[in-house]
Amino acid sequence: MRRPGGDRGQVSIEFLGMTPLIVLTLVLVWQAVLVGYTFVLAGNAADEAVRAGTAAAPGGARQAACSAAGLKDLSAAWRGSAGVTCDGSGYVTADVRLHVPVLFPGLIDFPATVTGHAGAVEEVKH
Repeated sequence: MRRPGGDRGQVSIEFLGMTPLIVLTLVLVWQAVLVGYTFVLAGNAADEAVRAGTAAAPGGARQAACSAAGLKDLSAAWRGSAGVTCDGSGYVTADVRLHVPVLFPGLIDFPATVTGHAGAVEEVKH
């Protein structure tokens, strides 16, 4: 015989057991979003850097313009560990290296680096 109300509270117990799994899943999804966003930021920064690098004179001026343009639109959380390099003559390339933040941008970064790469033909001035 089954006692009336014998399953009372079962859903609450099952939910408490699943709560850590639900929280872990949300944390992993959020971290995946941050990784993807870092890739987008790196690619956009590389595009901006190479655009500025093709318009600047070769040498130190190119690297300075390239770095400034690559870092301009990055927030402080990603700018602190960013590295921008430009290279080439005729065909200019830009590489932007960013670290992926752990859960909250600006606190701690993963040691892995995300790289954005872009290239463009140098503008000829007449």
